[in-house]
Amino acid sequence: MHKDIVILINSKKFTEAFNLVVKTYNKRLYWHIRRLVVNHDDADDVLQNTFLKVWRALPNFRSDANIYTWLYRIATNESLTFLKKKRQDVNYDDVAFTIEKNLEADVFFDGDEIQLKLQKAIAALPEKQRAVFNLRYFEEMNYREMAEVLETSEGALKASYHHAAKKIEAFFKNH
Repeated sequence: MHKDIVILINSKKFTEAFNLVVKTYNKRLYWHIRRLVVNHDDADDVLQNTFLKVWRALPNFRSDANIYTWLYRIATNESLTFLKKKRQDVNYDDVAFTIEKNLEADVFFDGDEIQLKLQKAIAALPEKQRAVFNLRYFEEMNYREMAEVLETSEGALKASYHHAAKKIEAFFKNH
């Protein structure tokens, strides 16, 4: 798929390339964003903003770059920006409580009790650790790809993932 998209971009067929990007990555990006912002409606809004940025940036896409990591970088940045704006209105404890309550009331969440507990533990993580954990655990990205998406060093990501995993483990022990 990557090659097809790059060929379309290089041929200046941006509408076709964009349609293929949306068709190929819509669901994966939605769930990546959803794991970061938790709420379905917020995830839809962030996904729309992500695709708007992708559309605007397609003509400048470097064909030597990886579409997958480029899209995830945009989606992650949009998610973190959204969370930062949302956090300005309330304190961190309120955000964690709201995330937990949203998960319990979410009609789109169909997981069992353990999955709900895992999502609550992830929701309690600081935003950047949540992003690192989600990329590694759910998207199964390697540290090199994650470094490209999050624009940080592999060493920092390994430490961040380790801390996130320890916090999740502690959450399970204490709840």
